[in-house]
Amino acid sequence: MPDPTVPPTPPVALDALLARADLGLRRIAGPADPAVVVHWAHTSEMADPYPYLLGGELLLSAGVHIPDGAGAGYFDAYVSRIVAAGGAALGFGVAPVHDTVPGALVEACEMHGLPLLEVPPRTTFSAVARALWQLMAQARTAELRRVTEAQQSLATAAARPDPVPAVLQQLARRLGGRAVLYGPEGTEIAGAGPDPGAEARTALAKLAEVVRPSGPSGQEPSDARPSSASDTVAGVRLVAHALGNGEGFVLGTAAPQRDAGDHTIASVAAVLLSLLTGERHGGSGADRSSALVRLLLGAAPAEVAPLLGGDRWRVVRGRPDGRAAPDPVAASALGAALGSSLVDVTGEVVRVLVPDGRTVERVPGWTLGVSAAAAPRDWPAADAQASRALARARATRTPLLRHGDRPALTDLVPPHDADAHARALLAPIERSPALVDTLRTWLSLHGSWDRTAVALDVHRNTVRQRIARCAALLDTDLDDPDVRMELWFALRRT
Repeated sequence: MPDPTVPPTPPVALDALLARADLGLRRIAGPADPAVVVHWAHTSEMADPYPYLLGGELLLSAGVHIPDGAGAGYFDAYVSRIVAAGGAALGFGVAPVHDTVPGALVEACEMHGLPLLEVPPRTTFSAVARALWQLMAQARTAELRRVTEAQQSLATAAARPDPVPAVLQQLARRLGGRAVLYGPEGTEIAGAGPDPGAEARTALAKLAEVVRPSGPSGQEPSDARPSSASDTVAGVRLVAHALGNGEGFVLGTAAPQRDAGDHTIASVAAVLLSLLTGERHGGSGADRSSALVRLLLGAAPAEVAPLLGGDRWRVVRGRPDGRAAPDPVAASALGAALGSSLVDVTGEVVRVLVPDGRTVERVPGWTLGVSAAAAPRDWPAADAQASRALARARATRTPLLRHGDRPALTDLVPPHDADAHARALLAPIERSPALVDTLRTWLSLHGSWDRTAVALDVHRNTVRQRIARCAALLDTDLDDPDVRMELWFALRRT
């Protein structure tokens, strides 16, 4: 099955093929309609090509199938079958069988409205097919570029202070029409783009009702109603998308024409609006906003944690595989995969707060580090645990690593004494965070230069220089296992 996220290859306008000077094609019959498009080329010398056509073809023939003395009746039947099969145009090759295009064929194509192209002797059918594929490849590249730029602009719009109107405005501009967000009651909440007219406007509102979930809780089973529906009214293409937050919101679009990538662009907008409407209008979104306001006004994390829906949480740190930094859409997708909307993007790392009762599993395309479950007062320590777990996961090329939950040696020492010992032991390097981080990572990876370099994104020689500097400042032998154990004990307290 084709990937629904990738727009299909757009067809090529017949006029674009005629404009290729290297082919020398000439239209000698049929309408000169710029809207005629070709999806592929097919060569056949069958007297009845109908069973072998899918529709949209440029059928190429040298007239081998034409019997001697064929009259108007033969050509009328031949052309009518091509039209019935949905053929877009007929290309007739001059030579070696026929010196000219038969006049009866020209008349039949003119009568049935089928464009007839004369293919000169110097142009092979293979050259015509190759030119068509080249034009299709160029059109596909342009369409993919358009879709990519649209996705980026929609993601940027979703990050604005007024995201819903901004996303609708950007979608309307990209589709060259109007975009509307309907609420659960069917009212138009927001819209952007030119008015398509009263008839199309009314039809779009009715189309939204076709996909809107209904029932006692505002929902039906997933197979009860389609997730999208389309129609054409007064020459305007109408599409309705049910938003995936289950609250009854619907995205509607009305555009005078529909290009191959428009469905992909509208689908991206629907996903973004699903996140935005769920965030704004859901009870959990209101609770999170309340928690943020209380924190900004001086409340302790433990006081606002109940608003988030749990007492103990895990911090998950993730980095996308490869070199690309995560964008807001990718970060939201990771949060959705982990079952949490509490997501933060910091540089190349995404941090997600996940309730303790929810199992954290691998997410394809991401490397994850997971902390132990922690109460709100211990969330900073849990974040540090997730950071160390992510560093080890990247260094060992493991998709997911969890921080151990078993009691540590530090639990056997009074915290005040352990902290005082750690500060005294690490005092010579405490002013250099790079040295502290390198020493911690190097010890966690059992002194591996290469894996430490990968975890820190530095050269292995840089790791060697930093560890040598640590050994000199600490005045100790880092090859001694007792020294390593004591340093690791101290680093766990910082």
